[in-house]
Amino acid sequence: MNAMSPLAAGVTITELAPTTRIVLRLADPAAATGLALPAKIGTRSAEGGGPDEWLIEAPEADRAALLGALAGIAAANSAVEVSDRELTYRLEGPAVLDLLATGCPRDLARMPTGSGARTVFDTAQVVLTREADNRFHLTVWRSLAPHVRALLDIAARELAAGL
Repeated sequence: MNAMSPLAAGVTITELAPTTRIVLRLADPAAATGLALPAKIGTRSAEGGGPDEWLIEAPEADRAALLGALAGIAAANSAVEVSDRELTYRLEGPAVLDLLATGCPRDLARMPTGSGARTVFDTAQVVLTREADNRFHLTVWRSLAPHVRALLDIAARELAAGL
């Protein structure tokens, strides 16, 4: 995990610790008895990626318990661990919407707290979740993370300079 780095007045970017990530695809969401799957895409208990797809995250310490809970479901559906595929940055501060607007075409000011969406930042596909008014998580594939981080750093410096 990288230390928090203040890049512009009111903006910090922190690389978060790794988590266990499972992409779960269900032909019948009712089959997921006991799991808190969202009723609609974009709610936060498990990130809805499509009508039959969820990204479930848990701390690394809970990996075995999560995989055990999904074992019976995966036999009839699909549960794929993608923990090493991506990493997540926490972006926070009063200028976070301005920072994200430099690379994301969505109107994030209208995004409700607790919701998430698959979108792009520059040309990289990302998943953004709004954790609080001035805090987002940006999840990006590991191979694209250096590109996205460099763009965030440049944008933060430009915001700090008043550009």
